[in-house]
Amino acid sequence: MRSSAPSRAETAATPTGGDRRPRLGAVLLIALGLVVATLLAAVHVTQGSADVGLPELIGLLTGTGGDEQSAAVFLASRMPRLVAGVVVGIALGVAGLVLQSVSRNVLASPDTLAVNAGSYLAVVVVAAFGISLPVLGGGAVAFLGGLAAAGLVLALSAGGSRSSGSGGGTVRLVLAGSAIALALTALTTMLLLLFPERTNGLYAWSQGTLAQTGIGPAAQLAPVVLVAVAALLVFARQFDLVALGDDTATVLGVDVRRTRLIGILIAVLLSAAAVALVGPIGFVGLSAPAIVRLIAVRVPGMQKHVLLIPAAAVMGVIVVLGADVLLRLAFGGQAGVEVPTGIVTTIFGAVFLVALALRSRATSEAASGFVIGAGLSRRGRRLVIGASILLLVVLAFVSLLLGDAKLLGGDVLNWITGQAGPLVEFVMNTRAPRVAAAILAGAALAVAGTVVQAVSRNPLAEPAILGVTGGAGVGAVLVITFWPLASFVAVTTGGFAGAAVAALIVFGLSLRGGLASSRLILVGLGVSAAASAIVAMLIIATDPYNAAKALTWMSGSTYGRTFPQLIPLLIVLAVSLPVLAGMRRELDLLAFDDDTPRVLGVRLGNARLGLLAIAVALTATAVSAVGVVGFVGLVAPHAARALVGARHGLVLPLAALLGALLVTVADTIGRTVIAPGQLPAGLVTAVVGAPYFVWLLWRSRRTA
Repeated sequence: MRSSAPSRAETAATPTGGDRRPRLGAVLLIALGLVVATLLAAVHVTQGSADVGLPELIGLLTGTGGDEQSAAVFLASRMPRLVAGVVVGIALGVAGLVLQSVSRNVLASPDTLAVNAGSYLAVVVVAAFGISLPVLGGGAVAFLGGLAAAGLVLALSAGGSRSSGSGGGTVRLVLAGSAIALALTALTTMLLLLFPERTNGLYAWSQGTLAQTGIGPAAQLAPVVLVAVAALLVFARQFDLVALGDDTATVLGVDVRRTRLIGILIAVLLSAAAVALVGPIGFVGLSAPAIVRLIAVRVPGMQKHVLLIPAAAVMGVIVVLGADVLLRLAFGGQAGVEVPTGIVTTIFGAVFLVALALRSRATSEAASGFVIGAGLSRRGRRLVIGASILLLVVLAFVSLLLGDAKLLGGDVLNWITGQAGPLVEFVMNTRAPRVAAAILAGAALAVAGTVVQAVSRNPLAEPAILGVTGGAGVGAVLVITFWPLASFVAVTTGGFAGAAVAALIVFGLSLRGGLASSRLILVGLGVSAAASAIVAMLIIATDPYNAAKALTWMSGSTYGRTFPQLIPLLIVLAVSLPVLAGMRRELDLLAFDDDTPRVLGVRLGNARLGLLAIAVALTATAVSAVGVVGFVGLVAPHAARALVGARHGLVLPLAALLGALLVTVADTIGRTVIAPGQLPAGLVTAVVGAPYFVWLLWRSRRTA
């Protein structure tokens, strides 16, 4: 009985002589890919800022022409850049393929598993503390950072049946990886702002640039990449069997846990090598293997890893070199020096992610399995809300006292009554609007997060996943970049316009699925990634040595706010809260399932669209007022539900209070911990919110 089952599985997993002819087609397809990669390489070496074209290069190669200057350009600039692109393309293409295989999730990649974010943070930490490492040493540091991040994301996103061995639902994995990457990126940005001299140039490098100073780094890391790919080919059959399911693979003698661990370790090593060489190039590890798998479905015999691995390597080279060629064709040779290649690959990968989302089946299942309890008793709920109001008043008063200049309670009272001296008047006139901005923005983001989680029926969602935050960032940074002396009104208008455009794109693409949560979240994440790449391009291409001006705004800061600037946010809050209070029944029903609202007469599409429009307005005005502040829309609604249950009549006001508390605390800490220096509030909320989010994911994993 036992011997018959394996033989059937082996027939499916092990190639036979009859498969040789179908495999020939796959081999020919890979060879075609090599031809395309070679043609791209030929075009690639003719591009650059120097006037050295194809005739000069042919002359150098054949020995019939070319001068010393042309040889120097070719050997010192063109070839190192080409070799770096080839090494990185192979590394990221194969790494993404293996991560998708071991997690059995088509959206697993060095980006969605936060490998690149962890590697980048590790490299920046070393640079911030003034430690200089060789290329291989930097690769080792990047490997440790990437491995820690990937292990955390995979552990937290795991769910479902153990026998399936799935790495977790697609939406859950992407949300977990995106949130962990957000926290790691916040820490990295904090280091960039605190140590600008030691980390100069690392922001541009963070987007992935193929520019090299010589062939040395690529020559050192190329053997590491080739050995790692060869090791994966040795385990190709084990990966094939693991794809059949844990039970089948175990019966066939495969140690599933060991195979999965080996795959993850080698994939992280490949990703770390790419980061150490050129920085984190975005989405190559997602798009290249995904394209290969789409092709493999239609080519007989190509779904074996012995062919998938080299195919992913070739496709990775095509994506990286193609992006670099396209970049310099569009913007000229100098753009290759100024604008990182990773920006192009990120935009391409974001478009590809949106395309995958539109192809996938639209669903609205809760992706996390998080169980919301009944909360406290009725008396306890009232006490919590009352205590939150009192705590917010006390905290706001304390926040007025703290900063680079310490004040006393009497100073605040004298300012309120108009009897303060000039110094106290000046301090309070700058500090009070900041406290008000923190309170209003925190409340707006928390309420928006509550609505997004209810509508998407995913308690791991937050406003940033709609792409609204990223769109607001693009609009505001556009104004900051091309109009350096722009007023706050102009920056706010730009942010609001960008948020509106992003929302229109996300909603327009998601309407076909009735705004189902899976499609909405994946499309929103794709738009957010593209927006982040556009912001980075604006910063680097226009003023690469003064990125702090936009970085500070993108990190969320209340600095320099005045009371008139907060009027739009106050108006949106004043209008939205009563409307949402009147729609609390719809929110309760939408958070439950799809069938119950329909039975009770709720039109799902219209209700979702109206509620999401309110969330967009709240998010856009908050981001325009204080910049990008992360995790508030995730943490505050969860804490509110844990205390008062799932009824939105209580969740909405408590979430608003808790969001205001969180941003006020973050702003106060940012103004005082390194006074007279300051940390943006958004970075502090990310650092504070990340541990809570990790705990939340772990708890939801256990209840899944």
